[in-house]
Amino acid sequence: MDKTAAYREPGFFTKKIMNPFVLVMMRVGLSVWGSRILEVRGRQSGMPRRTPVNLLDIEGRQYLVSPRGDTQWVRNARADGGRLALILGRRRDERIAQELSDSEKSPILRAYLRKWKMEVGIFFDGVTADSEEEDVLRIAPDHPVFLLSAAGI
Repeated sequence: MDKTAAYREPGFFTKKIMNPFVLVMMRVGLSVWGSRILEVRGRQSGMPRRTPVNLLDIEGRQYLVSPRGDTQWVRNARADGGRLALILGRRRDERIAQELSDSEKSPILRAYLRKWKMEVGIFFDGVTADSEEEDVLRIAPDHPVFLLSAAGI
């Protein structure tokens, strides 16, 4: 696990228009292609921090991928032992996130890019779901990936 992945800050359009729109949709219970509100405890303040994320389902397992790298939610989840919540409308799912090693990420990154390439492809340095394995492995350290399980398991 590389814990020094770069961070790519969202631009004006994402911060001021898209994220607020997606958050409103999820608060009323409408998911956009698996989107959820991720809630993690702030590592310094201890206060809940929320951000929209894309929840990826693969063969009955659920994953979170950070296309922007070592984001605040990634750091907060690591600091809180992987504890987080996924929220959609009034439904709140408590989860534990286990970070995958770089060598385990390839199939998850490929599935993520297949599903959300139009939204996040720019953050993957030209790598696509169909890229050579060496290219996917090259960018793996820059994109934290977490396997989710139910809290308490």
